[in-house]
Amino acid sequence: MSSSDNQNDPAEAFRKALERGSEAQKDFAKQFSSMQTDLMQNYFALLRGLSFYNAMFKTTVQSGGRISIPEAERQALDIEDGDLVQVIVIPIERRRKTAEQK
Repeated sequence: MSSSDNQNDPAEAFRKALERGSEAQKDFAKQFSSMQTDLMQNYFALLRGLSFYNAMFKTTVQSGGRISIPEAERQALDIEDGDLVQVIVIPIERRRKTAEQK
């Protein structure tokens, strides 16, 4: 077969199209995997940053919107009454009273 015969051969064109599609899928998978890895590394770096000099704990919102800092964290961070602290709130679980519970 001459090179012009290969160019007109539908099976050869289909094989080349499959190869290009396969390469595109591999490239996409590599890019997606790399993006996921970067996102996870950034997420863990953020968590390390939040907890390196700070405390991270769960607490329940009390009446009037009050929350408590556990004693162990207050002692570890040397927090005393009247100290100004910064709070980052991330809701974890919502406990709502339904009409049936009232």
